[in-house]
Amino acid sequence: MLSLIVFLPIIAGLVILAVPSSQKQIIRIVSLLAALAQGVLAVLIWRGYDPALPGITAGPTGSPLGSFQFVEKIPWISLNLGGFGSLNIEYFLGVDGISITMVILTALISAIGVLSSWTIQKQVKGYFILYNLLASAMMGCFVALDFFLFYVFWEVMLLPMYFLIGIWGGPNREYAAIKFFLYTLFGSVFMLLVMIGLYFSVLDPVTGNHTFSLVAMATQSNYIKDAILGPDNVFWRYVAFIVLFIGFAIKVPMFPFHTWLPDAHVQAPTPISVILAGVLLKLGTYGMIRINFPLFPEVFHAGMYVIGVFGAINIIYGAFCALAQKDLKKMVAYSSISHMGYVLLGLSAGNSEGMVGALYQMFNHGTITAMLFLLVGVIYDRAHTRQIEKFGGLASYMPVYAAVVTVAWFASLGLPGLSGFISEALVFVGAFSSVTTRYLAMVSVLGIVFGAAYLLWSLQRMFLGQRRADAAYDVVVGEDGHEHIHFHDWKGKLDLDGRELAMLVPLVLITIFLGIYPMPVLGMLTASINKLVQVLSPVVLSQM
Repeated sequence: MLSLIVFLPIIAGLVILAVPSSQKQIIRIVSLLAALAQGVLAVLIWRGYDPALPGITAGPTGSPLGSFQFVEKIPWISLNLGGFGSLNIEYFLGVDGISITMVILTALISAIGVLSSWTIQKQVKGYFILYNLLASAMMGCFVALDFFLFYVFWEVMLLPMYFLIGIWGGPNREYAAIKFFLYTLFGSVFMLLVMIGLYFSVLDPVTGNHTFSLVAMATQSNYIKDAILGPDNVFWRYVAFIVLFIGFAIKVPMFPFHTWLPDAHVQAPTPISVILAGVLLKLGTYGMIRINFPLFPEVFHAGMYVIGVFGAINIIYGAFCALAQKDLKKMVAYSSISHMGYVLLGLSAGNSEGMVGALYQMFNHGTITAMLFLLVGVIYDRAHTRQIEKFGGLASYMPVYAAVVTVAWFASLGLPGLSGFISEALVFVGAFSSVTTRYLAMVSVLGIVFGAAYLLWSLQRMFLGQRRADAAYDVVVGEDGHEHIHFHDWKGKLDLDGRELAMLVPLVLITIFLGIYPMPVLGMLTASINKLVQVLSPVVLSQM
């Protein structure tokens, strides 16, 4: 089932290859069917997953990765290298409570991204082939349990994203695409070196051979004592942790590696901004949870405070930058930097509350920020501008759009009753419970105040009050004697149309439902996070 959910989009891409370029509607429908099938499979996996399964025993000789289900494990590449030993790479897939939430999120955002791509007119065939390749690579990263396989999916993501921004993006698309590619590739190169070092430092307890298995790598007793990344080689283990952390931090993005994100978001077409913010940013923190922390638990414990500091910087710095923006899309991009800081803060607490809050924040941020970028795309389609000062009084003329924007922005600032509140509250409970991050939590709470400032200020300027003198629309009096607005060069429906409602309404419902009853997500996370926290605890580390 996991193989099917990973490769369904690639199958759709191969079908699209056989479709004539002129049949744009067929190409779109094939992509949508593949995305919907992914969604059905994600629901089936979620329904079949047992969050109460005991899992693998945690501790110095056990794996912190919890219980994996739907496992697929077969030999992939096996080479005898003579005196250099052997190369053993497996096709190893599986999900636990951590990854299954990301699988559901990826399937949801991928389907919404296809709907958002419906208006793409330029080179439709090439666009959807690349889009489907990207969807497969993202899903593969979340279910891969072999480091080599994870790395393949991680690198494959670069190619379609580079072209999707560079060909279908805005005026400065080439610059943004190259900047994104180089930043991510920089982190990936060092990740490759660490991966090779880990391979020659770990033995599979069953076969006795070197292995890329993340489960085996997370079991400290499987390390060769005198190997370069063995338990006694403290210096190189610290180096490996830092290198891996930077590679994942670039994807988050964490300050000071964040500068590629605003450019990529502003230049990317709306569907790609939705994918970028909704899923790709989560791969950075997911990589930390799946690889960084369990493979080098003692280094994580030593660096918890530093990670928390960077999380606090992300929260405050991102909010300040968002407050200064005049471009609506750039404001949302900087808000993503700020909200991903909450994930880092929760992870740095090192306790169950903080880490569960961080994972829940990843899921909620994926849905909320996808909604925000979709809403920016809606207004840009009509007005051909994203400048906040070019609007004013829109709530009177676009009431449905204004209502959805209000839900999305209040969810983003963490209003009780909406999903963003619970995840942020759990993060602060966890951070405040930890002596290491307590004072960082006190500082970081200012991010909520600044978040309310830039979101409410933008809401007031765009939707309340009167039309501005130089607004992007004209007010005309219709034959019925009532005022109407007219966007220049826009002939479609003024308020949200059916396709736009189909994209936004599911996200609105999820945001409200998970704000009232979060257990469908939290219930899946808790057991796997508790396993991870148990192994990362100082008591267990002292026994290694």
